[in-house]
Amino acid sequence: MLDAHCHIDRYKTPIKIAKDAERKSVFTIAMTNLPSHFLAGLPHVRGFKMIRLAMGLHPLAAIQHVQELKLFEQHLSLTSFVGEVGLDFSREGKKTREIQTETFRFIAKKLSGENKVTSVHSRGAESEVLDILTEFNISAAIFHWFTGTPLLLNETIVQGHYFSVNPAMIRSENGVKIIEKIPRDRILTESDGPYVKNGKFSIRPWDVIDVEKYLSSVWDVSPDEVRAIIWGNFRRLLAKNNLLQES
Repeated sequence: MLDAHCHIDRYKTPIKIAKDAERKSVFTIAMTNLPSHFLAGLPHVRGFKMIRLAMGLHPLAAIQHVQELKLFEQHLSLTSFVGEVGLDFSREGKKTREIQTETFRFIAKKLSGENKVTSVHSRGAESEVLDILTEFNISAAIFHWFTGTPLLLNETIVQGHYFSVNPAMIRSENGVKIIEKIPRDRILTESDGPYVKNGKFSIRPWDVIDVEKYLSSVWDVSPDEVRAIIWGNFRRLLAKNNLLQES
């Protein structure tokens, strides 16, 4: 299984989650919200074969960005994965719009020409995120939990980007409409745990199986075939970034 977007460090028992994901053979890209969080977590994940730690500058942590930018630049070479980064112009994030934009442009400039897999947050800012990625020639990013319009979805597809889908999306009318419009060769699975919930409980990396079952139903193929399609998509994404050794 593939969990392309999970915040392992935000669980109450992160090491247990990581061990369980490894035991269940879930290749997990673990997001971080700040470079300092990435550096704190790196020693803990080095022994895992199927966990990859991404370096992030979350848009909703914008007030902490200035003091973290140097760490991002200094330590970017330590990982092939970047996330969670991007923009959030929703009600929650609009007050820091200018800081977010400055930070994301800084990140995009640093990523231009680099071989990195990048998971982007784009709530309420899909057009702006896409424009910045295009400006700095960054293709094949992963749009995590995309919620934009059909027109923006199509533009993002045309630009060559991928989309990670979580269990909350398959329970949402808008999420289902978006999933229906994503080509099969651009879909990846994610948990976004522990933020996505199943009732009172946080989703875990292996709960991406719920997305696999959903896709099996709507695509009218077996669960094994869904998993093969998802893994094939991920390997093509890695290949585009010259990172096949990471799988």
